[in-house]
Amino acid sequence: MRILNLYAGIGGNRKHWGDEHEITAVEYREDIAAVYSNYFPNDKMVIGDAHQYLLDHYKEFDFIWASPPCQTHSRARLWGFRNSDKVETKYPDMKLYQEIIFLDNYFDGLWIVENVKPFYEPLIRANKELGRHLFWSNFNIRHTEIKEADINRGNRKQWSELHGFDLTNHKLKTRKDQIYRNCVHPDTGLHILNCAVGKILIKKDYEQQSLFEEI
Repeated sequence: MRILNLYAGIGGNRKHWGDEHEITAVEYREDIAAVYSNYFPNDKMVIGDAHQYLLDHYKEFDFIWASPPCQTHSRARLWGFRNSDKVETKYPDMKLYQEIIFLDNYFDGLWIVENVKPFYEPLIRANKELGRHLFWSNFNIRHTEIKEADINRGNRKQWSELHGFDLTNHKLKTRKDQIYRNCVHPDTGLHILNCAVGKILIKKDYEQQSLFEEI
């Protein structure tokens, strides 16, 4: 299966996907992309604008996962703003909803967009809520109990063990604890891919059945 992993980060969602798929990852930060490539050397890494890459290349893939930046949507930003005059005020980044609308109307394959629960009522209702994440998709995501970093407690060692990534020897411009907390847990990534693969198999079976009926 040809998979496009947008806003790939260090690859939390991708960790348990194995190497049987043809995966292209897009990440605009070179330092973070280097961590991803260290863990997943067989994936094609594109360092660039994921939002634009989606527009230019969406037809080349069977399954697309997008995790647009969540900082301007997060409840934590609003809490911080209310408690400090040092937090910069920003408009929520509407690329999140642009990509949901675009994929839902233009993409023929299976897709999922992930983000945190926002501080406002979502403008487009999510298909699934797991932990502190919302998921928009065109396939059914079965419920599961997920693991995720406690953003209010814990430390780098605990988060490293939780996600299975060791950032100790990587030089990064962003605080490492923030990178760990931004990760989708690998078990969640695998669960969602399994739900998508199940949908693809059903679709293929249906197409095969239709072919025989026409004969």
